[in-house]
Amino acid sequence: MKKTIYLVFALIIMLPFSAFAVDGTKLLQEIDRNLSPESYESYRKLINIEPDGRKKEFTLFTVKKGLDKVASVFLAPASEKGRSTLRLGDNMWLHIPNVGKPIRITSLQSVVGGVFNNADILQLDYAAEYDVLAVKEEGGEYLLLLKAKSKSVAYDQLKIRADKAKRLPAKIECLTETGMLIKTLYFKNVKDFGGGIVRPAVIETDSPLYKGYKSVMIMVQIKKRMLKDEVFSLTFMPNLESLR
Repeated sequence: MKKTIYLVFALIIMLPFSAFAVDGTKLLQEIDRNLSPESYESYRKLINIEPDGRKKEFTLFTVKKGLDKVASVFLAPASEKGRSTLRLGDNMWLHIPNVGKPIRITSLQSVVGGVFNNADILQLDYAAEYDVLAVKEEGGEYLLLLKAKSKSVAYDQLKIRADKAKRLPAKIECLTETGMLIKTLYFKNVKDFGGGIVRPAVIETDSPLYKGYKSVMIMVQIKKRMLKDEVFSLTFMPNLESLR
């Protein structure tokens, strides 16, 4: 019965979409690679902005390898320095200096507060977590409808508006299974980072669930880097900063 209900719902939301004019899976993989190399290191700033204008800023050093390995360490503020996070597929951990073993965290929690959750901060390739249900061409944009491959993914559906020429997202709506909007991601300020990486330097997000709040992610630096598997382990979490 549940399968029947889902299939009917999927058909309804796909009605405005034309038949595939392009290979949706290939297009999504192109978007992933244009956003970042398969394996890389990066420096990012995360800024949480409250309704009264107060801000809290974090600086992170992040490394990623392949489709399912991501790790980050906080460099600032001083109160967070040395904290690290690790994601292996659907599993996530937080390491706090001098507090024993790493603790499990979930994709919908947030180690920084604000509108970005842990899945946003430790982002895997979209093609690793989602299937493309449909693609529609609208002027200079593609509109992709994505469905999560498993229940463990933070958002059941994504609607991605991507620039046709650049193959880069401009806006992503994150939705529940029933189509309720959870948050919107806005991709801005396309920048040449060198090494063939040309991507938005700024991602802003807001949510109807957190009225008046906004979070901003600024990519300061990103470059290709090959990394050993041992870097993405619980035992290496206290040493992530040594990779800088």
